[in-house]
Parts: sequence; structure tokens; C-alpha cells
Amino acid sequence: MSYMSPAVGRECAHACPAHMRSRERTLGTTSATSLLKQMKRAVAVCSAIGLALLVATGARLSADDGESNDAIARLGHKLADGTAALTYADDRGYLPSLLALLGVDVDSQVLVFSKTSFQHALINPKNPRAVYFNDNVAVGTVPGGTVYELVALEASHGLAFYTLDTKKAERPVFQRRGVECLFCHGPGNKGAAALVVASVIPNADGVPAYTSAFIETIDHRTPFDRRWGGWYVTGTHGAQTHMGNAVAPDPDHPLDLEQSGTQNLTSLAGKFDVGKYLAPTSDIVALMTLEHQVGAVNRLGALGVIYRNAQRSGMRDTDIAVLDRELRDLVDYLVFTDEAPLSAPVQGVSAFTRTFAAEGPRDRQGRSLREFDLETRLFRHRLSYMIYSDLFDALPGALRNQVYARLRDVLATRDPVALEIVRDTKNNLPDGW
Repeated sequence: MSYMSPAVGRECAHACPAHMRSRERTLGTTSATSLLKQMKRAVAVCSAIGLALLVATGARLSADDGESNDAIARLGHKLADGTAALTYADDRGYLPSLLALLGVDVDSQVLVFSKTSFQHALINPKNPRAVYFNDNVAVGTVPGGTVYELVALEASHGLAFYTLDTKKAERPVFQRRGVECLFCHGPGNKGAAALVVASVIPNADGVPAYTSAFIETIDHRTPFDRRWGGWYVTGTHGAQTHMGNAVAPDPDHPLDLEQSGTQNLTSLAGKFDVGKYLAPTSDIVALMTLEHQVGAVNRLGALGVIYRNAQRSGMRDTDIAVLDRELRDLVDYLVFTDEAPLSAPVQGVSAFTRTFAAEGPRDRQGRSLREFDLETRLFRHRLSYMIYSDLFDALPGALRNQVYARLRDVLATRDPVALEIVRDTKNNLPDGW
């Protein structure tokens, strides 16, 4: 399941919105349209290249090469042995029960209306796709869809993809997915499967002017005004502007979003039938948290793959140099280096800000890495809560200790309080902490 897809790395990206606007002015609309068609045809080539890289690096492609122990697999075992049961509601299907059994809060709901997932034929601004998430699982669904799309963090291999039929069944079963998911989730993450949150310029039907293969994915470093194209966004953010809640209605100017009345929305009533969804919101704080989390997941997964490949090749000097670079990149991300500052306070409209922070863990003084700031930055403390994730703990021991050492050195001056919180709340820390 992708949040937005397909995703291809920057090496495949030869265009950005500003560049394409320049090309459109120079070439005219007809030539720009032709160029967009060429770009879309290139997606298949880039995706195939990414899949080949995954095969070459030994990334996991299916459930056939080992028993899964992720949250969805564990729930599947409980469904099979009768210790858990999915309840089907006539108006909501399995979704409320599924989220409850996976420990996913409804207030995490975010809505994407661009046609950027494999159920794209159903997705449009009047029928957006909903994504729900916690630290370990994400669930995607679109009204009228035949399956729920699920992805779980799997400590040994990074990501595990599943579907669950939406139709009522006597014994509902999760289906583990493989190669077909990697055409969107494979390319661009250094041999590891990836999650994607991206921003596109959608037309009135939700069709992106170009796929996310040709724009940067977004995370906490992305300037506010380049975020959330193709997404609904509810919440207030002052004079800051974003690309959400907007479409480009003029086919002759496919890059020009109509942004009147799209900022600081606290309700989506009138945009679509919100009664079809578990919540009437697409919370801005949930969106900001999701994009940060995705960036951490992808870096953790990639670093593990790079390390295992280096071990297989004998840990050459070049391998060590690459590992050092990627380790520093991970640490920089986890401590929010180069985070795009907020120029005005941000406030969500759902309970997400409260429920996410309440999950802890907290140190003896009641402090937590999950506490939000939302005045000038996303979180109060300069260390990601993803340090508690199974993916982090599953890093090879020697590599994980190097990450810890680098974090300790950086946080000693950047955020000593974050160091204190980790010492109080995380087990099995290496010497020196």
C-alpha cells in the first residue's frame, strides 16, 4: 500500500514544478502536454529499474522466504486460531474492527484525492482515499474499493504488504503481497522497499499533472508551501500556505492550482460526502507526523540493506565510506537537522495531537519524545520517537551502536533533554549513554 505512488528516486527526476512551468511558457501548452506524456511513459522504465535493483540486492519480495512476525501477520494468526475476530458492520465493513485490532486510532485519518494508488480508478476529489496509521502499521481504503491495503514494519526485512477483501467473508484472511507492490514501493530507496508521501498537482479529476516520479517526496524538511498537493488538509496554520485542498482545473494550464479558499480549513463539508468516512478530517498534524515517520522508516530500512550488502561483499573501504555517509544521513534526519521552520503556529482539528502524544513512553519527569511543539517546529524535542521502533532495534548490533554513538555526540549539544529522556525510557543502551 502506498500513500502516494509510484515513487522513483531523484535520479529519475528530470523535472520539477518550477522547471516545468518554465518549459510550458517556452514550448507552449501542446508541447508541454507531449512532454508530460513522455514523462508518464518513463515511469514504467524507472519502476522496472528499481525492481531490478531490489532483486539484485536481495530485498524481500514475498512471504515465501520466511515466516513473518509483523503486526498484521500476528493478527492473522489470531484470526486463524480464533483468539481474535474481525467484526463486519453493514455501513463500515471491517474497517473499524480492523483498526481497533491493530491499535490504529481513527483520528490518524488523512485523505488523498489524487489518483496515485493501484485503486486509482475510484479515487477523485469527491471520493478520496483514507489512510490510517500508527508507529508500525498503515491501512488504506477507498469507498467502493475491493480490498483494504495494509503495510506493516517488519523488523527483519523492513516492510510487509498485505490486502484484505472488503467483502464480508466467513473467515477473512490477510493476503501477503509481493512483487506487484514493489513497482511503486521499490525504486529509489537504495535497495530497500519504501513508503511514500508525495505532493502532486492534480487536475479536477485527481489525475496528477505528473506522477510523483518527477517530484520530490515530502518530509519535515520540505518547505511548507510545497506540501500536500493532492491531499485534503484540515487545520489552521496562519499565513503559511500549502498545496492541499486544491486542483488545477484548466487543462491548458495543468500546473496552476486554484488555491482560493483552500487554506486554514477546519471542515471538509461540501468537498465530498464526509459521512462515508470514519472521521470528517484530514488532520494537518497527522499529515506532518506521517511524512516525518515515513522518512525515518525509509532510512532505517535502507541502512540495514546497505549494511548487509556490505557484509556480503567483505566490507571494503568503499562500503565503509558509504555506510558512514548513510549513517550520518539517518542521524541528521532523526535529530531534525534542516527541518523546515514553521512561521506560524499549526493546530489540528482532530484529537490526533492529544492521542499521539499520550502514547509515551515518558521519563521520570513526565517528558516524552512524542510531545509536539507546533509553534516553530513539529516536535518539542530534537530526537525522533522512531528510535523506539522495531526497525531501529533490528539494526545489526555493531551498526546500531554506531548510530547511538553519533546520536549521543550530536544531542549532547543539540538537545541534552532528549538524551535524558532516552536514558530513562529505552533499554539496552550501549556503554557511554
